[in-house]
Amino acid sequence: MGPFPTQLHFGPIHLYLYGMGLGLAATVAYYYAKARLEKAHVRTAQFWLFSTGIILAGLVGARLAHLATNWSFYNHHPGQWFALWNGGLASFGGIALAIPVGILMQRRLWPSLSSLAFLDRLIPALLLGWALGRFLGPQFMYAGGGHLTHQWFGFYYHGQVGKRVPVPILQGLEDTAIWLGALGLEVRSRRVGLVSGVALVLWGLVRSADEYFLLGQNSHSGSIGVQIAGVILSLVGVALLLRSRKN
Repeated sequence: MGPFPTQLHFGPIHLYLYGMGLGLAATVAYYYAKARLEKAHVRTAQFWLFSTGIILAGLVGARLAHLATNWSFYNHHPGQWFALWNGGLASFGGIALAIPVGILMQRRLWPSLSSLAFLDRLIPALLLGWALGRFLGPQFMYAGGGHLTHQWFGFYYHGQVGKRVPVPILQGLEDTAIWLGALGLEVRSRRVGLVSGVALVLWGLVRSADEYFLLGQNSHSGSIGVQIAGVILSLVGVALLLRSRKN
């Protein structure tokens, strides 16, 4: 089996599957998060504004982080700075910028709502969106696979020689499992902040482990940055657990 396609051609029109997949994942996460907030009797008239803000912040942060950790290449290829169709979105860079933007917007749009309660409603939707994004995004991008493998589960990816560990699929399964676990915890516990804290601890540790064992190289600054960022995200989850309280 050859590499997965990276784009569709309709005459002069080129549709990149990577971007289409991420767009679909973001759409699902948006409507799912909105439904969860409405179920909790939260006004969602301005949710589109909140979502637009964090999506834009996430894209900008993810691209800036990718440029920074691969500056030796982009310093000599400025024409590639905005070539998102070739991949190049560092997820933790997006999170790093989206978090402060999201906190500021949440406090402005829903000042009377507890931040912990808001996160408990939002994070499961983000996990589902992230899982779909893994299945539908990097799986179809240039050089989307992990380390070389000769095992039966290996896939071929454009821009990479030989069969590769299908990291996007594995991460999609991991994120789906964390999402289902968060929903189960939500049913069994009334403790505000517990769902968010546990989800962030698990997601950060898993993402860091994926980078170390399946994707990164220890000498690569971007890989080390992802591993550190995963640990930091887990520590944020621990902080939320310490702040969690009975509803």
